[in-house]
Amino acid sequence: MDTDDTHYMQAALLLAEQAFEQDEVPIGALVVHEGNIIGAGYNKSRMLNDPTAHAEVIALRDAAVNLGSYRLTDVSLYVTIEPCLMCSGALLEARIGRLIYGAREPRTGAVVSSAETLMSPNCQHHVAVTEGVLEADCAELMQSFFKSKR
Repeated sequence: MDTDDTHYMQAALLLAEQAFEQDEVPIGALVVHEGNIIGAGYNKSRMLNDPTAHAEVIALRDAAVNLGSYRLTDVSLYVTIEPCLMCSGALLEARIGRLIYGAREPRTGAVVSSAETLMSPNCQHHVAVTEGVLEADCAELMQSFFKSKR
C-alpha cells in the first residue's frame, strides 16, 4: 500500500470522525493535487438540510474553488467509504483522475457494490480506482456510528 495513500486516508478518517461527532454519517473526503490538499469535506446533510451535502461533493466544491476550475482532471479524491450514485456522478462530471476509498458500501456504493458507474463503457471519462486503503478503520467507524443508532 502506498504510504501517501495511507497518509491521506488517515486525514480523511479524521474528517469522518468530525462528522460522527456532529451526528452525521461518518464519511470524510480529501482532494489532493500535486501533493497538496486542495479540498476537504465530511457529510453535512443533516446539519445543512441538504441531501447533496455528502463528503465527496463538499470536497469537490472546495477543490474547484481553490483550483479555479470545475474540471479536476489531475486530482485524486480520497474518501473513507465507497461513493454513492450521486457522488460517482459528480466525480465523472469533475473529470477527476483517481479515486481512492477505504471500505465498500454494499447497499449504496456505486463504484463496485450496487453499480459500476465509473467503469461503464458508455462514460466519456474513466477514473482510476484504488479500494481498500485503511479498509478496516473506515468500516469500523461506520459500524460504530450505526450501532450507536440502534
